[in-house]
Amino acid sequence: MLTMKNVISTLVLSCTLLTTPLFAKPVPADERIPVDVRRTTFIVNDAEKSLALYRDALGLKVMYDQMINSPMENGEERKRRLVLLRANDDFIGAIGLLQYIYPKKPQRKEKFDQPVPGDPIMVINATDLDKRWDKVASSPGVTVIDAPEIVHYPRADGGKIKVNVSMIRDPDGYWLEINQILDKPASDKD
Repeated sequence: MLTMKNVISTLVLSCTLLTTPLFAKPVPADERIPVDVRRTTFIVNDAEKSLALYRDALGLKVMYDQMINSPMENGEERKRRLVLLRANDDFIGAIGLLQYIYPKKPQRKEKFDQPVPGDPIMVINATDLDKRWDKVASSPGVTVIDAPEIVHYPRADGGKIKVNVSMIRDPDGYWLEINQILDKPASDKD
């Protein structure tokens, strides 16, 4: 029997499915390889400052936050803090923040106005970039390179992939492209 509750539930589910952006899907079992790109770890000066961006502004979830102490040859103790954050998967695509507390590591000196060979660019997709942008841009130590703007990437068939793209440097100088895919994502069919 069709009740009003069933009709409303069906409508809500249908609207949710129709408005949910396309997300990455697992590779079929017969195409999987025995390697996953698990995590990128950034060496940071101040884990708390980095957490203001990655946890507080971008909304990543902390899944590990520990002090790691180990003896050094000189009898002193090496002290590091490792924080692991996840978006929607706790095994692949995670971000690590590693702060050397003792002994301190030297700071990289050279910085360029644009990425150069040897610089990684972490690409993060935020389906709500428009709502999140102000908090990202005002996070401590963040340098805005490009505010969000629409870019059309080419497809092999002549079509376009519409993406809202922004570029920042995090408090330690790492390049982050934070984007929002507004079309069907690129695939091996492109």
